[in-house]
Amino acid sequence: MFKNVMVYRIGEGFAPTLADVQAALEPMQFVECGASQEKSIGWIPPRGEAHGPLVESVAGQWILKLMIETKAVPGNVVRRKADERIAEIEAATGRKPGKKEKRDLMDDVLLSLLPQAFARQSSVLVWMDLDNQRLVLNAGSQGKADEVMSALMNVMGGLSVALIQTVTSPQAAMTQWLLAPTPDEWPADLTVERETVLKSTGEDAASVRFTRHHLANDDVRKHVLEGKLPTQLALSWDGRVAFVLTDTLQLKKVQYLDGVMDESGTDKNEDRFDADVALSTGLLGPLIDSLIEALGGEMTLGEAAADQALPNPTRTVVNSTVATGATASDDEDPPF
Repeated sequence: MFKNVMVYRIGEGFAPTLADVQAALEPMQFVECGASQEKSIGWIPPRGEAHGPLVESVAGQWILKLMIETKAVPGNVVRRKADERIAEIEAATGRKPGKKEKRDLMDDVLLSLLPQAFARQSSVLVWMDLDNQRLVLNAGSQGKADEVMSALMNVMGGLSVALIQTVTSPQAAMTQWLLAPTPDEWPADLTVERETVLKSTGEDAASVRFTRHHLANDDVRKHVLEGKLPTQLALSWDGRVAFVLTDTLQLKKVQYLDGVMDESGTDKNEDRFDADVALSTGLLGPLIDSLIEALGGEMTLGEAAADQALPNPTRTVVNSTVATGATASDDEDPPF
């Protein structure tokens, strides 16, 4: 259910009832874009049943779902149609439209073409864990997360949130794990897997991606010691969940490992919503706790980040070349 995870801390004093949340969401239910509307955002039943509740409670965990629909017209089509109208005006009147008139023409053309545009829909799951004062989004980008947070703030009075910050930054921790001489120095319950992206902080912004490659070796350490720092690192937790940690504390490509989903105990023909929510939240909650602990714990408001000693690029390193499986591409790779 949660393939990309962003974790927020819910501020003190926010303690609504389930009925409060349902009532707050109802005025902002999703409605498809109108003929000349570019975008529509609203809440839909997370279980997928028509006219169902807009917030579901499963084992004390609350699940919401935001739908985002957009209609887009290619910019070159708008410009071409606008140019045709401008040419018609020049031919009929002998004058060239000014800048404001051209902008108005572009807007008119866009509105006229929107009814013909295809609508695209995307949705974001929201998990409210009020017992632990956490809010988790299944969002793959900060822009999408910002849209969800804006929609939540618009309907829920008293809600305040902030991205969780840790004492040790994810990048500093990932650097330490890649430089560890043995896996014994990795944090408990976490295992470094076979994928990482290393990027230079210098002007050249050089980068290298290792995929399906053993990372506890001198090739990887050489790149790190030369100043390329990890922005992504594949990890697994407790042998049950695999994911890619980013330098902004996002979890991407979340996968439940073999046999884990069978723990739900639900027949394939049954509605799996409750079982999947219970299993997903039951695994991700402890995973998030372990990860925060591995990063030195959560930073309190106003606390400065711990000073992390990053590798010295002038240190002597083992001469080696990039191994097979490393590439400078930033394209998305298959899950490890």
